[in-house]
Amino acid sequence: MPASANGTPPSAAGSALRADARHNRDRILEAAREAFTTQGIDVPLTTIARRAGVGAATLYRRFPNRAALVTEAFAEQLAVCVAVLDEALEDPDPWHGFCSVIEKLCTMQATDRGFTDAFLSQFPDAFDYDRERVRAENSLAQLVRRAKDAGRLRPDFHPSDLVLLLLANSGIVGESKQVSLAASRRLVAYFLQSFQAGHTEPLPPPAPLGLQHIHQPQ
Repeated sequence: MPASANGTPPSAAGSALRADARHNRDRILEAAREAFTTQGIDVPLTTIARRAGVGAATLYRRFPNRAALVTEAFAEQLAVCVAVLDEALEDPDPWHGFCSVIEKLCTMQATDRGFTDAFLSQFPDAFDYDRERVRAENSLAQLVRRAKDAGRLRPDFHPSDLVLLLLANSGIVGESKQVSLAASRRLVAYFLQSFQAGHTEPLPPPAPLGLQHIHQPQ
C-alpha cells in the first residue's frame, strides 16, 4: 500500500483525520452546551470556538449556522423534555403527573438557561418549531384536563397558567445553579398549592399566553 507524504499509509491517515474531526466536534458541542447554559443561545460562536480550542473555520465547517449548533447541542435535552410529558400522561395518578411535569420543566429551566432559549426559539431550519410547540401545548392541556377530572386541580385553572408559571420561573436565575434551583423549588411549591382544588376565591380572566411567549427573540 503506498504511503502518504509523511510515511503513513492512506487508510491510517484517513482514520486519524476522522478521529480528529470527531474529537473537534465533541469539543465544540461540549463548549456550546456550557456557553448556552450559562449565557443563553446568543453567545457569539467565536466565543464557543475559542472555548473549544478550535478555529472559527473548524466550527463553521461542522455547524454552518447557529441553528444547527443549537439543535445538535440540545438534542438530548429536547428528548428529555418530550419524555417528561409522555411519562406524565401515562401516570395513573393525574395530579402526580401534572405536578411532576411542572417540577421537572421548572428545574430544567432554572438550571439550564440555554435549553429554554433553544426549545422556544424559532429556528425553522433546525427543527419543526411549530410542530413541537403544538405537541407540547396539547400534552399540557391534556394533563390539565386529567387533573381537573380527578378533582385535584381547581376548575378555573387555564393551560395558559402554566406559561405564567414558566415566565415567573424564568425570572429567578440567580448567581449559581444552586440558588436558581432553590428559588425555583420554592416558587413551584407556592404555585402548586394555589393550583389545588378547594381554593374558591375567583381569579381574574386568564392571560392569552402560549409557549411562544416564554422566549421572544429580540
